[in-house]
Amino acid sequence: MTTDDLIPSDYAATLTELKAEVRAARFTAQRQVNRELVRLYWRIGRSLSSRAASEAWGSKVVTRLADDLRAEFPDMRGFSGRNLRYMRAFAEAWPFDSEFGQQAVAQLPWGHITVLLDRLGDQQTRDWYAGQAAAQGWSRNVLDHHIRIRSHERIAAAPSNFETTLASTDSDLAQQLTKDPYVLDFLALDGDSKERDLEEAMVDRIIGTLRELGPGFSFVGRQVHFDVDGDDFYVDLLFFHVIQLRYVVVELKTGQFEPSFAGQLGFYVALVDDVLRLPQHADTVGILLVTGKNDAVVRYSLGGAGAPVAVSSYDLLPPEMQASLPSEGDITRALGGS
Repeated sequence: MTTDDLIPSDYAATLTELKAEVRAARFTAQRQVNRELVRLYWRIGRSLSSRAASEAWGSKVVTRLADDLRAEFPDMRGFSGRNLRYMRAFAEAWPFDSEFGQQAVAQLPWGHITVLLDRLGDQQTRDWYAGQAAAQGWSRNVLDHHIRIRSHERIAAAPSNFETTLASTDSDLAQQLTKDPYVLDFLALDGDSKERDLEEAMVDRIIGTLRELGPGFSFVGRQVHFDVDGDDFYVDLLFFHVIQLRYVVVELKTGQFEPSFAGQLGFYVALVDDVLRLPQHADTVGILLVTGKNDAVVRYSLGGAGAPVAVSSYDLLPPEMQASLPSEGDITRALGGS
């Protein structure tokens, strides 16, 4: 008789269950430790902030304090002079106490908080990113990425006809799926790329695509085929939003928006809604990505569309690179034009 013969039949299931319990307990403990550490840092920062007005508490004293704390607690990291100054900035940016645990920033690791302090000066914007990072479980790099591409200005910003084509409670939810513009800098393509090149790159870099689309999107397929009484049609990109339980049709156009684009996308939305949508699903919506658009033309076009559609532009360069590019006037002047 071998050792394996002595193992109960439900051993593997029990082991899997206990592993899950251990992982859950470790995760809960780590979160609790993080909350207590952040709370400690805030209290230290508040103490430093209250003494900041005194000339006696200058930078040299803070450096001495950091040295003494490290000497007293050699097993604890984080007591550098630079970190103590972060703690003070933290307490001054979020001057709360009794409701500390209810604040989104209190749920974040310390590294996330230093990113918020370094990268953002407006408190309302800091709170927005803290809330998103806590709710979506963003890593530090993902948080930094969203700040870099100014996500707070782009989410739910695409012009759409959702208010007139969806129920009032559903239109607000659907609008949250949109951005304007979408930043597709991770594709490493130039402005002359063709639509099929964009589609292929977005699928090849699907993780980056899903991150830019937002939480809840799952990829269904590219060039999804539909046979309509013998005629063939292909949807560029099809996604399913697992939170809102709806299909999202994404169509790509490499030129300026034209009214006919809205009609074509509306057709695809109606097709997916009829063929794939189940009774428990919310209405299918479409998002059209174009190189550029005249918002007035978009508004008139969507006013006559019967299917729920949004129109957004996309950028293949990150915002900081776009800002550094010369304007048309700069180029004209450099070439000696009037």
